[in-house]
Amino acid sequence: MRLAFMGTPDFAVPSLAELIASGHEVAAVYSQPPRPKGRGQQLTPSPVHAFAETMGLPVFTPDSMKSAEAIQTFRSLAVDAACVVAYGQILKLEVLEAPRLGCFNLHGSLLPRWRGAAPIQRAIMAGDRQTGVQIMRMSEGLDEGPILLSEVLDIRSDDTAATL
Repeated sequence: MRLAFMGTPDFAVPSLAELIASGHEVAAVYSQPPRPKGRGQQLTPSPVHAFAETMGLPVFTPDSMKSAEAIQTFRSLAVDAACVVAYGQILKLEVLEAPRLGCFNLHGSLLPRWRGAAPIQRAIMAGDRQTGVQIMRMSEGLDEGPILLSEVLDIRSDDTAATL
């Protein structure tokens, strides 16, 4: 399939790598704009952005996917589907409906327990014994839409966000 990938942190990189390895055509990668980092406050691309560049993929980093220009650019890609993993922006209906098959989100918790940002960290901090990941077809609400696949994981007492 012809796909767009939308993600930002380290958590999203394995999903992008898997899509590439599976033989799908990744037409574009969207990530948050580079941010100042370190003592020198050098603009640094996100982990997804950096990985996509090493793979030779085109990367888009709009400040907002709500602008008419960003939406038109996304539509012009004519993708079959968009895969979203911790992108960091809420997508408007025009974006969600642009791909032929829709937009699909991999969320790092079992919904609806931990919607929004940092669901893995929140599950650990709350002392949850289990968490998981879910893939959903995205709708307009935050972490809403029909859930298509779930995987449950036990949280070990020594787990950190990175190990989990």
